[in-house]
Order: sequence, then C-alpha cells, then structure tokens
Amino acid sequence: MEEAAVAFTEVSKVYPGEVKALDRISLRIPRGEWVAVMGPSGSGKTTFLNLLDGLDRPTSGQVQLLGTNIADLAPAEAAVFRRENIGLVFQQFYLIPYLTVLENVMLAQYFHSMVDEGQALEMLESVGMGHRASHLPSQLSGGEQQRACIARALVNDPGIILADEPTGNLDEANEEKVFEIFRELHRGGKTIIVVTHDRVLGNLAQRRIVLNHGRIAEDTYNGNRAGECTASIVG
Repeated sequence: MEEAAVAFTEVSKVYPGEVKALDRISLRIPRGEWVAVMGPSGSGKTTFLNLLDGLDRPTSGQVQLLGTNIADLAPAEAAVFRRENIGLVFQQFYLIPYLTVLENVMLAQYFHSMVDEGQALEMLESVGMGHRASHLPSQLSGGEQQRACIARALVNDPGIILADEPTGNLDEANEEKVFEIFRELHRGGKTIIVVTHDRVLGNLAQRRIVLNHGRIAEDTYNGNRAGECTASIVG
C-alpha cells in the first residue's frame, strides 16, 4: 500500500479535567487527495487540525505525516518538519504589515533557509498577485490578502497543504478565486486538507469528512461512502 500523506492510528487526545478531545480515531488520507473536514463549532475540527500541524500531540496513538510520527519529534524538530513539509493557510491572513507582499512570501523562504525572489514572484503570479507584489498588505482587499497567504504557503513546495476556513472572510467573488486555486492545486497532485464551514468548498473537495456530536458522521468520496472510520471527538 502506498504511504499515506496522513495516517491517524487509534489516536486519543485527553485534556486536563478528563476532557476527551479525541477517542481512538483511525483515518488514512492518501497522497494527492483533497479533503474537506466539516462540522459545527465544537465538533473537533480544531483539535484535528492542531494534531495535523504538530501544534498539539496525541495522548495516545500515532499521527503520521508523510511517514513520520510527529509525536516522536522534539519541539524544534517538529518546527523544522512543519516548515519543510506543510503549507498553512489561515482564515486570518497573518501578513506582516510593514513588509510588501513579495517580502511576506520571501519570509517563508527565509525560515526555510532559502531565499529566491524570482521563485516568490512566480508563486505570486500563479495566484494572480504578481501585479501587487510591491504593495503593502493594507493596500490589498481581503481576497488579495488571502491569495498572498496561499502563495506564501506554497512557495516552499510543501507535501501537504492545511487550510483553516480559507474563505471565511471573503465575499463571493473572492471565494471563487480561492476555489479555483485549490482546483489547480488538486489537479497538480497536491494533498489538501481544508477545515471549513463553507458547503460549496466542501462539495468541491474530492473527499468530505463531516464531524457531528463528537463523531465522524460522514466520510464520502464525491458522494460515495468511504471506508469505515470511527472516532469520538470534542473540541
């Protein structure tokens, strides 16, 4: 079997006060899948995402990304692994206000120990932002800022893209531009995991996992039920 991009194996997460955030969840996401994780507030999406990006660790079980058990990594090692293998796109844009759009993208390269202005500009052009490279974030619309953030997430060619409500602050026109970027990334073979309340974005994904009342209520590929996945999730 081909190595998965993401594999949860009997993962549990218990917070102080015996709050069980994850209860023996097992889930496999092959490379190249576009997965939307959906569900109401409090259903476990944030815990799920934090375990994926290594900001939190399971109480038991394994969370593997690209064959690496990230819980085995020291914090500094986890930071390096995240920087080299994961592209993060947030609902809040987190652009440095006094840097230009191009400099914001190059900052991600700097933390990756490689700065290439031409590559950064090429990435901005790929998301339709080349003409705004010299602008400050305050001079951009919300949709433009989000596309700049996507360019920043992609500039180091990560193996996995994690997006947290990437269209949450956008109007319909700018949502569609972000949708098209994700379509292109999927066509290019990228592994994409999007946490979203946006049903349109959820329906565009190749696979949809719906969390509800602490459990995986639905796991489908383009409307067809996926393999069995069991979990109890809170948070």
